[in-house]
Formats: sequence, structure tokens, C-alpha cells
Amino acid sequence: MSSTGDVGAVQPHQFTFAQQQPFPLDSGATLSPVSLTYETYGQLNADRSNAILITHALSGSAHAAGHYEPEDGRLGWWDDCIGPGKAFDTDRFFVICSNVLGGCYGSTGPTHIDPATQTPYGMRFPVVTIGDMVRAQVRLVDYLEIDQLLCVAGGSMGGMQALEWAAAYPQRVRAAIPIATTAHHSPMLIALSEVGRQAIYADPAWNNGDYHDAEVKPDAGLAVARMVGHITYLSEESMQQKFGRRLQDRVRYGYEFRTEFQVESYLKYKGNNFTRRFDANSYLYITKAMDYFDLSAATGSLAAAFANSAALKYLVVSFTSDWLYPSYHSKELVSALTAAGADVTYLDVQSSWGHDAFLLEVETMTSLLGSFLDRLVHDEDIALPAGPSSHPPTRNHKGRKTGVAA
Repeated sequence: MSSTGDVGAVQPHQFTFAQQQPFPLDSGATLSPVSLTYETYGQLNADRSNAILITHALSGSAHAAGHYEPEDGRLGWWDDCIGPGKAFDTDRFFVICSNVLGGCYGSTGPTHIDPATQTPYGMRFPVVTIGDMVRAQVRLVDYLEIDQLLCVAGGSMGGMQALEWAAAYPQRVRAAIPIATTAHHSPMLIALSEVGRQAIYADPAWNNGDYHDAEVKPDAGLAVARMVGHITYLSEESMQQKFGRRLQDRVRYGYEFRTEFQVESYLKYKGNNFTRRFDANSYLYITKAMDYFDLSAATGSLAAAFANSAALKYLVVSFTSDWLYPSYHSKELVSALTAAGADVTYLDVQSSWGHDAFLLEVETMTSLLGSFLDRLVHDEDIALPAGPSSHPPTRNHKGRKTGVAA
């Protein structure tokens, strides 16, 4: 493997489709047109067989690696794992990441203009599912002229998309890496999602989703939703180590209703910072898509859902301290895949970081992912690019550049 490096300066692209023929959704509604913002890193090999699709989590974007110019200091959300010599080695693989349908980082979502009214969709935007997101990604992969992906990989909601790819499009992908994820939300997870949504609904500035021209946005509700969500990404052990019961900017209790503990200050910071980069309506739509996701719904069993994808190779990863998607969710996946006859490797990684471990356990993830991809390349006899290249692929992207940033 080459020495570790960065992909450097990158630029987003936009692919637009369904201008003439509306794009059908699981709800029965349609969208026209549909745009996906995406980025690519690395180089396609001669037979276009070394492509890896990275799928992002709830608040993620297409900006998975590198930086935009002029340099703004913000690296892609999985920059630690994507680049020359890293887990997803861009000297060897052509890596793609797109913003999901319903998102707010350039892909068509509630912030976009509704052609029927020439105003932002808001809550007129149709409900989308994980299946809808993946079908849109299939259209992008078709546009890039890639018949079969080497792998689809993602954590959390990204893992749901990886599983949907494997179950619904087994002929279009050779392997799947679902990380810290689930085949369906439990009642507790749906309840946690609903608390976040209710916080947004309760904000008067939300105005039934019609706030895009208003001076005041539903930032208070969105911040609370993010605070609730962020708690689920951590573990009790990591919170104890990071904050304990330490006070913020004082040495004794003030006996008043203001921010006193460091953990309170941290959550307020995370919540307020989130409102600067995310849209409240997109939060509603994406969390609802996660709640609707259930791979066993169509067949009645999880093993049956993977019946047609037994030829794929799977790497399933969970983390011991993840209480959002506890290890038993991944073990259920492994049991179903084994019952379907799939080649599956499972690792339950010891970590104190909670759900965020897939982003923070860089050394462990690099080792696991690198080893799995090495085996995949060998078993599938993939011809890798002739030599290291830090340059973008030579394909002429037809989409227009956008100014989307993570």
C-alpha cells in the first residue's frame, strides 16, 4: 500500500435526471427533475471495475474527503479513511460519494424549488425512503457508466443504504460493508427520532415547514433535535472521560437555570453549530426515511431479503459501546446473511466511543477495511490502475459545479 496522503483539492459535481420522465418514489409520488450532488476521488481502471460507493449518515454530504478551494479548513467527513494509502486507497480505487435524495447539500430536497410553485418545496416535498435514495444512486452510477460497483460502504444510515444496495441490486455490486447500522429501526430508535422531530414542530418559526423566506428559522427546534441525536452518538464511558461532572467556567454550583456543566455547554455548542449547516425540514425527511427502513418488510424475514445477494461478500462491523445501534443489530444481520449462504465477515470492535466509533477508530477501521478490500481485489481479480495518481478521474463530468460544502 502506498504512503498515506490526502486527496487534496476537490470539487462537487451535479447530475440531473428525470427531466422528461418523472422519478417514481415508494410513496407513489414522483419527482421531476432530480439532482444529486456528488464527488469522486481516485481513478477508474480500464474496465471500470474498481469503483467504490461511499454512503453517508444522517447529517453527512457528498464531501467525504479532501478540501475545497480556496482552502476553508473543512476536510470531508471521512477524510481519515479516504485517500492515498488510506482504507479506501484512492491510488487503487475510484471512490464516489453523493448527497442523498432529500438532503440539503445540493441534492433535490425540501430546500429546492418546486417547479409547480417556483418556491421552495418545504413540506410539499414528497416523503422519501432509503430505497428511493438508493434508486437515485443507481441512476448516478449508470451516468458514470459503471456496470458493477466493487463495493458499497457506509456507517449508520450509510450502512442502511449499503444493505439496500445488496438486497435490491445484487447484480450491481460485488461487496457491501455495513458499519454500525441496522436492518430496521427498533421502537426505541423510532421514539428517539420522533423526539427530535417534535422539537422542530414545536418551534414557532418552523411554521409548518414554510420558513425559507423568514428572518427567523426554526433553529431552536433543530438545535434541540441535534442535541438529542448527538447524545445517542456517544457512550456513557466517553462522556464520563470527556466531561465527567466538571463545571463550565466556574468552581461551584450557581443554583440557577443556566449552563453550568461542561456537558451542557458541549451539547449547546453542537446544537447551535448544526443549525448553521443543516435544514430543519431535511432533518424531518431523513429521520423519517430511517424509521421507514425495514429490509424484512417485503419478504417477512431478513434472510429472505438477502436470498438473491448470497454471492456478495460482506464485512459487517459493530462497536461494543454503540447503544444507538447495539451489536445485536449487526449480529441479526450476520445470522440472516449466513442463513442466506453469503460470505460474511463480522467484527464487533471494542471501543469506548459509542456510535461515533466508525468515524473515530481510524487505525482500527483502516486495518479492517484495508484487509477486506485486499481480499476482495484478490478474489474478484480486479485490475487496479497502473500507478498512484492524485488527479481526478479523466471522465468529462457533464454536471455543473456547485458551491456545496459540508
